[in-house]
Amino acid sequence: MILGAGPAGLGAALQMAKRGFQVTVMERAPLVGGNAASFDFHGFRADYGSHRLHPSCTEAILSDIRSMLGSDLLDRPRHGRIYMQGRWLHFPLKPLDLLRNAPVGFLAGAAKDTLTKVRTRHGQESFATVLEKGLGPTICRDFYFPYARKIWGTAPEELDAEQARRRVSASSPAKLVKKILSAIPGIGKGGARFFYPRNGFGQISEAYRDAAVSAGARVLLNGTVEKIQPGSVTANGETHPADLVISTIPITQLAKRMVPSAPAEIIEAAERLKYRSMILIYLLIQTDSFTEFDAHYFPSPEIGITRLSEPKHYGLAHAPGRTFLCAELPCSPEDPVWSATDAELAELVKDALGKCGLPVTVPVLEIATRRIPQAYPIYEMGFQKHFKKLDAWLTEQPGVLSLGRQGLFAHDNTHHTLAMAYAAAACIGDDAVVDQSSWALRRKEFEAFVVED
Repeated sequence: MILGAGPAGLGAALQMAKRGFQVTVMERAPLVGGNAASFDFHGFRADYGSHRLHPSCTEAILSDIRSMLGSDLLDRPRHGRIYMQGRWLHFPLKPLDLLRNAPVGFLAGAAKDTLTKVRTRHGQESFATVLEKGLGPTICRDFYFPYARKIWGTAPEELDAEQARRRVSASSPAKLVKKILSAIPGIGKGGARFFYPRNGFGQISEAYRDAAVSAGARVLLNGTVEKIQPGSVTANGETHPADLVISTIPITQLAKRMVPSAPAEIIEAAERLKYRSMILIYLLIQTDSFTEFDAHYFPSPEIGITRLSEPKHYGLAHAPGRTFLCAELPCSPEDPVWSATDAELAELVKDALGKCGLPVTVPVLEIATRRIPQAYPIYEMGFQKHFKKLDAWLTEQPGVLSLGRQGLFAHDNTHHTLAMAYAAAACIGDDAVVDQSSWALRRKEFEAFVVED
């Protein structure tokens, strides 16, 4: 039994079904893909936010996806931009664009920081201290720190150092220069390019589902898991036999559904782990194109949203005369904005765009919103103590294996979660028993994964 039909769950389902196992995938939602799904939006296929398949995807996984999607897997150029201090900078960063358009004070400060040794703050290492030491105060003050406050809702000083290691690939001047140069064609793996399915990012998960079903797996939707006990899983009041449960649901939810019940200290550890929520706001507008850019990034606290994407420029199939925008608004379910109406959220987006010189002057034909309660983990200071306690307890439970972004409380891209799924299947014997030693070694590899923007 596999819990969750996102990329990790479906990737594992395909690998296990191909080996002849009887596989059932249980998904709570009415469609597959999890946070990487796509849904129908007035003639378009809308993603749950901005998603790309990165060229650093392993050849084995990329080969599988290519074989399943064929010509629908498009090779696309990156063409986004960042709004910072009233200026637009191309993203991925380009050397000449950076020199031409970045604020002079920012460039001068960043240059000075590379030549000046940053004094290490006393006390416990944090997201703030790691980035300041690596990149200097200017880049942190003007970009990373305000963006961190918006994305995670927490001061940089209160985020664990692991947040910097997992989420910031360019954590030193040398790495930043390398990243900028990689945007030049012919430099770096893939350069400033990405892969995207013609019919939305969810097409990847749908292809894995179809391949898994063809190999003999079952995929059950709208299934709410109520309890997991040795040899079975109960969902929607029905009990399903399960020699092995591969879980990709949030590790905090998994622990609370185990029977016999987890000890109180394990439940407490689960409750101490925090997730950031996200509201996705979609505006269908009457124009061929809103801008020429695929995505806009907004680190400034004055701009209400963190990112705006226009999937038409990702290569999404579309009709003339219309396009749609997807705005991302990180928040907490306790925030007033979580219960705002669609119309109120649309006005928030229009206000944010107006502040950076992108007024929505064409008719808005339709509005839609989606709320993701657990968009990504927040690595608060000391989170590892709670995660390790919870993870160690689950590892001791026979017949249960937790993986994926949600299952390992990890900041990862789709190709990372698929790598986890393939690795997990390889660590499961023909008797459906997990080789824990092999799995532990593979998990060490996962710790080196860094999110690619």
